Amino acid sequence: MTALWRNLTMGRMLAESGRGGSTPHEATGAMREAAGRENSRWGAYSWLAPKAEMQARHAGFPGPDGAGLPGSGPPGPLAGFACAVKANLAVEGWPCDCGSRLLQGYLSPYDATVVRRLRAAGCGFLGVAAMDEFGMGSSCEFSCHGPVRNPWRPDCTPGGSSGGGAAAVAAGLAWFALGSDTGGSVRLPAHCCGVVGFKPTYGRISRFGLTAYASSLDTVGILARSVGDAALVYQAIAGRDPHDATTAVVPVAPCPDGPPDRQWRVGVVRPGPAQALEPAAAANFTQSLGIAGKVFGKMKDVDSLIDEVDVGVYTILAFAEAASNLARFDGSLYGQRGRQAEGGRSFGRMVRAVRSAGFGPEVKRRILLGTHVLSTGYRARTYDRAQAARRRLIAAFAEGFSRCDLLILPTASGGAFPLGSRLADPAAMYATDRFTVPASLAGLPAVTIPTGLDDRGLPLSVQLVGPPWSEATLLAAAQALEAEFRFRERKEAPWNR
Repeated sequence: MTALWRNLTMGRMLAESGRGGSTPHEATGAMREAAGRENSRWGAYSWLAPKAEMQARHAGFPGPDGAGLPGSGPPGPLAGFACAVKANLAVEGWPCDCGSRLLQGYLSPYDATVVRRLRAAGCGFLGVAAMDEFGMGSSCEFSCHGPVRNPWRPDCTPGGSSGGGAAAVAAGLAWFALGSDTGGSVRLPAHCCGVVGFKPTYGRISRFGLTAYASSLDTVGILARSVGDAALVYQAIAGRDPHDATTAVVPVAPCPDGPPDRQWRVGVVRPGPAQALEPAAAANFTQSLGIAGKVFGKMKDVDSLIDEVDVGVYTILAFAEAASNLARFDGSLYGQRGRQAEGGRSFGRMVRAVRSAGFGPEVKRRILLGTHVLSTGYRARTYDRAQAARRRLIAAFAEGFSRCDLLILPTASGGAFPLGSRLADPAAMYATDRFTVPASLAGLPAVTIPTGLDDRGLPLSVQLVGPPWSEATLLAAAQALEAEFRFRERKEAPWNR
């Protein structure tokens, strides 16, 4: 049983079950037991669903006899499986604190659209995955629950801000996880933890029930054990939602089941001197390109779409939107007033007291910077210029995709860095996302695939980026590439120990 739920993908689990092996329901039950025992090692979950509640509400968890609950709904493509849900996604009756002291004790009164669609597919839910506060961080250290640890090496970051979900998947404590990707918050943790991270086109998956950080960038993403698993989840949750006006009316194409029927034109985006990779990562990227050439055929270099300005552009736009979105957390409706806000103080003093006590240092930094760039006298010099740079980047991607079907580039400059090593240097922390923010700024689909290990034994990866609404092609290409890397077979991986 242990080997099954630790290292099998959902696709292989279904195949094993069809041959008379353990069922997904039974494996999920063992997984929940393990999460209760092992979560303290990693901090992947900030809250685990009680077993009694899972039995009462979720078809993915077995009843006392090991079978699915009768009457829990018709079986769906994800029946018997269960996932982790990031702490900024609403699950009815569950904590939705976004990793912040300000929202501790807040329980969601409704389900996010993605959660509701997973329920319809038969999926259960294991618990709330830890995250950087309000999605603001690249290391999962900015949380009221403490840092999350990487299952490959507990002294290293799992990446952020969806690091809890990535750690849960890597440790074998979730079949998959739902995260949010604003500037790389799904793809970077996937890179650090050696799992697959998929961010669809902006507007492809509903954001209803996702606590907003930067509304023009936020995208619900998937952390999974394989590209096939990510595609299975994507098919269950993608599509138009009347509750979210930003979702697209573009039909969701089915993901291919099998090898590609043609070759793709793939463009290689090489880092420039300002974005140099660490030596082990550079060697791995070169090796990965050689393998990709065997899969895709001839590849050609394209003009670099990774420019040092991209992180700055992202920082300005995301922080400005964050300052606006987080203004609602003032203690009057959302947030804990606490004793410091009582005693007949003015509304202004109450808001200052609540936000000062409730927000962490990184959130305060981003609100202050975002307010500054939107202030009179500075907006034209910062925010407006950043918007113009974003439009130029979108045009550059469009020109690149007129000559290529897909782009391939690194996900990060090296493997996971030690916990605490960048807390005193915000600029170095922000630069961690230099390879992921371009696709976010352009609203493009992207997927991270693990490729190998660096000289410290930590995962490395490549990133595939496609044009808008090309998820089916992108996932098919990623699956073909994943089959050549065979990363999940590595003996030193957490799921194979």
